[in-house]
Amino acid sequence: MTAVHPEAAPRSYFDHAAATPLRPEALEAMLPFLTESFANPSGAHTESRRARVALDDARDRIAELLGAGPGDVVLTSGGTEADDLAVQGGWDGAPGGDDGPAAVVCLAMEHHAVLEACRALSRRTGADLRLVRSDPSGLVDLDALAVACTPEVRLVTVMTVNNELGTVQPIAAVARVVGERSPGAVLHTDAVQAVPWLDAAAVTGPADLVSVSAHKFGGPKGSGALVLRRGAVVRARIGGGGQERGRRSGTPNVAGAVGMAAALDATVTCRPAEASRVAALRDRLGDGLAVRIPGLVESGRRQDRVAGILHLRLDGIESESLVVLLDEAGIAVSAGAACSSGAVEPSHVLASLGLDPAASSSGVRFSLGVTTTDQDVDHALDRVPCVVERLRN
Repeated sequence: MTAVHPEAAPRSYFDHAAATPLRPEALEAMLPFLTESFANPSGAHTESRRARVALDDARDRIAELLGAGPGDVVLTSGGTEADDLAVQGGWDGAPGGDDGPAAVVCLAMEHHAVLEACRALSRRTGADLRLVRSDPSGLVDLDALAVACTPEVRLVTVMTVNNELGTVQPIAAVARVVGERSPGAVLHTDAVQAVPWLDAAAVTGPADLVSVSAHKFGGPKGSGALVLRRGAVVRARIGGGGQERGRRSGTPNVAGAVGMAAALDATVTCRPAEASRVAALRDRLGDGLAVRIPGLVESGRRQDRVAGILHLRLDGIESESLVVLLDEAGIAVSAGAACSSGAVEPSHVLASLGLDPAASSSGVRFSLGVTTTDQDVDHALDRVPCVVERLRN
């Protein structure tokens, strides 16, 4: 007699801000360079030249879609390396980079990739690290930024979209403050979370250095880019064969670059319609949970956030426990800042808004994307209130 297995419990993925599924266009573009066209693009033979052409074509397309020239795109292993190259390499390449200690300014709510790069820079160079607060809604306090931006500031970094709250920072206004108060400073923005939802070429236009990461918009993990504008210079953080015009050595990841270009192309094409669709799903999810769960607080104003992120705080609930029980209920979400062990710490982003440790440990992020459906929202509306009630009891 054949055993009958019950259908697997449904699962709903609400963690697109951490990683997105690979787009079919990216997979199709990558496959030839994972199989037959595997040669090193730095060689001189026919196979290498074929790989080089593909790499150059991918770079050209990435540059075009991000509002830059092909020579202004440095391919990296992802957003973290792009951020480090921008902060530390951008500092070293900035005018006056060898003149001794100065100051670097960044948001207190920046992603750890930027915060840790700034801290390492401060330790290495003696630079004064100035952290700028945000207002309670998660937007940079421009008055506080103006105070931090004095003439000796050499580099300023302000993210385009916060990875936890989804708030869109006013990069044009930031650039005006930096230009007026620190006219010699280089402005960097981490645009990793912006690409799926915003015209990154336009919103990051005032920045000199822009970081992106492919796996946030349907490309492969381990591929990213740093865009340089207005003659910005970065000194290499990785020495070796002098690839990427001497700005980042190492054998280029041809398949990754090709996949990133294809994913970016598909994202830009679909973005207006997809952003509208996902925003409607996010709002239905947020409104439905607010009705069903007492003491729920939605972080920030919806008009200030990208379509795909819904960040909630729940009185009396520790986010780590909530994430674990939601996973058991078939719902994948995230909270706080995950370290390599998977443990969740109180959110430094929420703490930067002035929240106490208990409130900073009560946040959970639902991040929606191209695979999110009405059925996923229905599933969450059914299961999340039950899990919260279980925890509160």
